Amino acid sequence: MIYQSTYQAARLIAEKVESIFAAHLSAAQESGEDDLAPLPTARVVESILDATFWASLRKEEGHSPKISLAFLPPKQAGNPLIFKQKLPLTPGMLTKLAPGIERAGIHLGIWIEEDELYIWGTTVSIPNFCFVVDVSEPALLVIKHRRIYGFGKFTNIAVLKGDQVKMVDSQSTSLPDCPPMLLSLLDLTAPSYWNDSVNVLIQLAVSMRAHGRGGTLLVVPGESGNWLQSIIKPIQYYVQPSFNGLSKLLQQERKEASQIFWQTALKREVEHLAGLTAVDGATIISDKYELLAFGAKIGRAKGKDNIDEISFSEPIEGGNAVVVHPAKVGGTRHLSAAQFVHDQKDVTALVASQDGHFTIYGWSELQNRVQAHRIDTLLL
Repeated sequence: MIYQSTYQAARLIAEKVESIFAAHLSAAQESGEDDLAPLPTARVVESILDATFWASLRKEEGHSPKISLAFLPPKQAGNPLIFKQKLPLTPGMLTKLAPGIERAGIHLGIWIEEDELYIWGTTVSIPNFCFVVDVSEPALLVIKHRRIYGFGKFTNIAVLKGDQVKMVDSQSTSLPDCPPMLLSLLDLTAPSYWNDSVNVLIQLAVSMRAHGRGGTLLVVPGESGNWLQSIIKPIQYYVQPSFNGLSKLLQQERKEASQIFWQTALKREVEHLAGLTAVDGATIISDKYELLAFGAKIGRAKGKDNIDEISFSEPIEGGNAVVVHPAKVGGTRHLSAAQFVHDQKDVTALVASQDGHFTIYGWSELQNRVQAHRIDTLLL
């Protein structure tokens, strides 16, 4: 029989996850989409989550498992690696296999026959709306699926951290002044080509969060130097002329986005730029993705008031916007980013914390205040 679960969080959200995938698949079928994944039933969801959770707490030769499981039959996996014998879906088996499949983009294939879940092999290709469970650290599980449009990051459905469950609230896209970056992460119909500027910003955010040192990225208008009023002089690492490695790639024809060498070059430029955010101070780029400076210290612009309130929200169920002092969101890095946006209303600030939190700061014309969206739930 299917693995008997003991992880309570898996049992609590299994039916809800099934209904979400059922709605996505139904809508995709009605719109004529093809290459759709099978529907994960609540029992399948619960069993996969349970086995994966307990595996995440184990270690193999001193290392915690970093794995990705995908629910699909081998025939939908493109060019799969198939084991001669079916392997049982158990925490012990997942822990043993983990060292060989921890690289990004590799999924362990899971399927069900005669009411029994089993591991059939590995794949780097999965169909649309395929149920995926990722583990990047002990007790942290992310439920996600591949988008239909473009090459962008998978869309997250829920994040489970121990007994804490965060269900992504896709209705956040209907909020007034919803930032384009948040809209792209939540909206399944938003195209996500590799060279879309918003998608590149998402890739920068993921890379910033990945280095684990925390950092601030300020996106300022390229045609204006007003942002300099909010930067303490001298700037330690001013870039002259501005570095345009990433900018040049984004100006190429969109058809080139399907080419592996182009995607590799873009990833390299993204990691180069995001890596600079680990240096103490803020990294500053133009809205055309030209690097202007890094290691910059933010200061309150002359004649501007200290910021004393922001609108803070998280795109999860129960994460509705509340008005708080910016210090409630994070430390000095967050406070300075909020002040920067308060003083320079045509900018965007991205802040990664060492604890993994990630926040977008922008100015809301409707609310007439800085708004902060915590999006780490969507970046995992």
